[in-house]
This record gives sequence, structure tokens and C-alpha cells, in this order.
Amino acid sequence: MTALSRKIVTVVGARPQFIKLAALSPEIRKYFTEVIVHTGQHYDTQLSDVFFNELNIPEPDYRLGVGSGLPGWQIARMLEEIEKILLKEKPAAVIVFGDTNSTAAAAIAAAKCNIPLAHVEAGLREFDKKIPEETNKLITDILCDYYFCPSQTAVDTLKDMGITQNVFLCGDVMIDIMYQFADRIKEIPELAKRFIEEKRNYLLLTFHRKNNILSPEAITQILEAASNSGYPVIFPVHPATRQKIEEFGLDHLLELPGIFPCAPCTYIETQQLIHHAECVLTDSGGITKEAYYQGVRCILLDKQTEWVETLREGWNSVCGPDKNRILYQLFHPPKAQERSFFLGNGDASAKIAKILNDCLPE
Repeated sequence: MTALSRKIVTVVGARPQFIKLAALSPEIRKYFTEVIVHTGQHYDTQLSDVFFNELNIPEPDYRLGVGSGLPGWQIARMLEEIEKILLKEKPAAVIVFGDTNSTAAAAIAAAKCNIPLAHVEAGLREFDKKIPEETNKLITDILCDYYFCPSQTAVDTLKDMGITQNVFLCGDVMIDIMYQFADRIKEIPELAKRFIEEKRNYLLLTFHRKNNILSPEAITQILEAASNSGYPVIFPVHPATRQKIEEFGLDHLLELPGIFPCAPCTYIETQQLIHHAECVLTDSGGITKEAYYQGVRCILLDKQTEWVETLREGWNSVCGPDKNRILYQLFHPPKAQERSFFLGNGDASAKIAKILNDCLPE
């Protein structure tokens, strides 16, 4: 039996997972036949297909087209379809990423089918079960067989839960992609050229978390803070964020002085915007660590973060959707320390694929 006769089913469904898949898939395919399942949790072209095209991700073998809905309904529908695929494909293992509903559904399906589960970004916690992603993390790590941790903090968290077997400190696969596109990331994106040519610094703003976009007050606080920053603010508007802004009748906030709304950006455009920004305002965990790796200050529009090292080293400030705190931290940032680059140096994907090859039976 050759190594490539073993199958790996990789399940993705949301923008950050497509980026992680772009890094990991080429390494997995050195040892295994990979079957990609796209749940359709993110189905907007700007949040899905554009990343597959830009990052040369293989076409998914299965597209479930689940779409949006209540979390329980969404997970149940995914679980039903993923279970059918696993029974048909009989893979040696299932790989999941992060903490989405797609991740939790695939974890449950793998456990019910008695198929080993590998969790990329295992061990991360925000210690608040009211956060939807937190329950997905807990479900996945309880059912997991191979824990691929991006940081020592994640390893320590699993140890505190009594989990020490098959725990691997590998670094973060999202950093791998940043290394691959390092030269292109330094280029000035079209969205920023005007400001740079005028010798003006700008801010990058993104937010899409439910605790922000489901609150008219939170949306107002964030956008008023951005407008009062004194900087031009480039604001790629997530489809869900735009929908809620329109639903709440807050369209006028997009016309506040200094705010420049635009369509969601590609991966490369996002990294370029981060690279040249004075500061990033975001509630995205992925963008938080990407800003850190690029040496750009970040203000977190959430009330907690799993990337605690970015706080300890002074590159990130937790403000939540609070206008006064955002503006204070913008003009009174913590003293940034020398970065430890705690998420690795671009070889996490190779480590994960090699470990799975060594651990999974022929």
C-alpha cells in the first residue's frame, strides 16, 4: 500500500479556513490523497471563491452549500452531509481548522464515524461560553485525536484540561502563507495609493463579529471612533456587517468624515493594507496576528482575545466597541516590545503533514 492510497478529508467553510487550507493542502498532498469538503458556511464570492482562485487552492471535491442560518440548524445540516461523505470516503483522518460551526460539525461527524480527528489551531480559548466560537473550540478539542497547537499558550491550556497525548506545538499555518507572499505583501495596494501619495497615514478597519454587528450601539461606537481618529480609514465592509448597517438604518455612518467604505478585499489586498497602515482596528483574530507579524499596531474591537501574546508584547490593545477606549488607545498605545514571533517561522504546515504521515497507519 502506497502512502497516497491513504485519504485525508479536510473540512472548510469560512474565509480564514480557506487561507489555512492554502498553506496546508500542498503539504498534505505529499503524503495523502486529500478530499476537500466546503460546507458553504461562507458562500459569498468575495468571501469564498476569490480566495480559492487567488491562493490556488484545489477545487473542493464536495460543496455542501449550507449557507447561513441559526447555529443549531447549520451544524445539524452540515453534520448530516459530512457524515455521508465520511462513510463513503473512509479517510484515515479528518482535518478541521479553528472554531467555526463547520469545525464543530465535522468534529462530531468524525467522532460518530470513529475516524481520527486532527485539529489545526487546537487549544485556543477565550474562556467565555457566550461566544459562539468558544463552544465550537471546546467541542472540537474534546473529540480530537491529534492536537496541532499554534502557540505554547495553547499547549498549556490543553495540559490544564488534562490533555497531553498527541499534542504538538507546530506554529500557525496562516503565518506560512504570509511568508509565501512576503514580497507581494509589501506592494502598495490601489486602495491606499492615494493616501500614501499624499503622505498621509491611514487606518484599516474591519469588523464582523456577531456581538458587534448585532448591536446598533456597537456599530455606532466603532464607526464614530474611526471618524474621530483624524486619519483616513479604509473600511472593507463584510457582507454581514453591511446587511446589519442597512437593517438598522445606519447607512449615514458610512458617510462620516474620514471613512472610506469598500468591498471586501482579497487575501493579498488585505495583507498589503495591513502592511502600510498606521494601525489596524479589527475584531478578527486572524487580522490581529497578521498585524502583529507585520509589525503594525492593532486595536481589538472585541472584549477578549486568544492571542494573548500580542497583548503581552504590546502590539495589541483590547478595547471592545467603545469609542472612548478606542481613541485613547490609538493615541496612547502601550510600549511595543521586540516581537517573539511566537507563531513560528512559516513551516507549520510541513510539520503537521509530516506528523500525520508518521502517526497514521498505512
